[in-house]
Amino acid sequence: MIDLSSVSVTWTLVVLLITLLFIYGVWPHGFFNKLGIPGPRPWPFLGTFLSYRKGMCDFDMECAKKYGKIWGIFDGRLPILMITDLEMIKAVMVKECYSTFTNRRETNETVAGPFADGITIVKDERWKRIRSSLSPYFTSGRLKDIFPTAETHAERFIKNMLKRDQEQPVKIKEAVAPYSLDVVTSSSFSVDIDSINNPDDPFVTNIKKFFQFSLFSPFILILTLFPSVAILLSKMGITLLSKSSMDFFYKALRKIKDEHNKESNGRVDFLKLMIQSQISDEQAVDTTSEQPIKGLTDHEILSQSFVFILGGYETTSTTLSFLLYNLATNPDCLQHLVEEIDTNFPFNMPVTYDALMKMDYLEMAINESMRLLPTFPRLERTCKKTVELNGVTIPKGTLVGIPTYVLNRDPQLWGCPDEFRPQRFSPESKSEVNQYAFMPFGLGPRNCIGMRFALMIMKLLVVKLLQNFTVETCKETQIPLELNVILQPKVPITLKFTPRSQRD
Repeated sequence: MIDLSSVSVTWTLVVLLITLLFIYGVWPHGFFNKLGIPGPRPWPFLGTFLSYRKGMCDFDMECAKKYGKIWGIFDGRLPILMITDLEMIKAVMVKECYSTFTNRRETNETVAGPFADGITIVKDERWKRIRSSLSPYFTSGRLKDIFPTAETHAERFIKNMLKRDQEQPVKIKEAVAPYSLDVVTSSSFSVDIDSINNPDDPFVTNIKKFFQFSLFSPFILILTLFPSVAILLSKMGITLLSKSSMDFFYKALRKIKDEHNKESNGRVDFLKLMIQSQISDEQAVDTTSEQPIKGLTDHEILSQSFVFILGGYETTSTTLSFLLYNLATNPDCLQHLVEEIDTNFPFNMPVTYDALMKMDYLEMAINESMRLLPTFPRLERTCKKTVELNGVTIPKGTLVGIPTYVLNRDPQLWGCPDEFRPQRFSPESKSEVNQYAFMPFGLGPRNCIGMRFALMIMKLLVVKLLQNFTVETCKETQIPLELNVILQPKVPITLKFTPRSQRD
């Protein structure tokens, strides 16, 4: 006979388990209701995460139109307070950065792996120490020292472009990414990969693996639903970033660092500067010193080197791709830039750092392209203590999101916001641009540390390209550009490059 009492107990436990699981999945979703903040209705466990299927930027635009300048969303069970109020942005990014909004989104160390001590992830005093140690490496004086190295790789890029079949269109990111990588590795470590001519170099193949993931991959979905399982997944060898590629880079960087330690002479690159101020692990955690400790530990040096490689390869090449697309699809703007280049650098005249930095229209075009298609469509900061901004209470631990894409397309801040108009950033009009509405590299103490370096190598490549080629759209060029969930082109940006004969 069936024991009815045991069946009853079993079903009771099943119902209890399902109930507890449901409560776990919806427990945080009353967070914004208690604060009186509107927002889209979250699903159990998933929150509003699945709304990204329509595109993160489209979702943010939709919410801004519906809810105004403040709204709440959920990445799984994680509440995110989204703000477009400029005074609140000023407080988060600048005024209250050190006291309250120092850190970015919490990243599980087991997921980040050895990358956990990179400057983009570290928090509070450790971030301050690493940031203050790295800042001197990106002064204008250091960039001038690096400029000849960047120019060497830009010339190599042009020679490679001239060897191509000129009738064939060019996939822009595929073409410019090796240039970015070569400049970064050469200026940072004095290593000449020459990925422009060696696309199968291990550095190139391994770095590509890092960006081969989907926002809706099973791993990311599991982490969104159950963040606590990250430790278990890590022990099983499952990580967000390719473990084999991570191991390759840390071994390669270790070897390069050891070789730098042996060399007393040679060019002073970023790695050598970091080694010169290296400190021990014990010094890094010393809290008894009256003066703030400066310098990086052995492993921190490797991690910052890795950050340089990732940033130089992906973000710079993406920004260059968008810029060339915007210029090619706006031929009047392109012609204006070509005229500026030809005026500043007549035929056979070398490009110099000082003259390059003074090119107004080039700067205007880059800014306008980054406004239309920001490399980072969102900025995020975690609230370290409960604080009130503009009458809104932000509890401790809340993640604050700033949708830069929404700000950049706000018709109240920009006239005809969907049009490519570099003149918005002219010297005469630049004062009208609110710095809290345009933050392509972030803003405040925790902005992008490599901003000036990135701008320098982008400007140099654009000048060299337009000195030597006419850029046009072709039948393979997708117009208008369609973007995926994370603001990357669904179809590679493809353009036609025709050599200019003796500057036409």
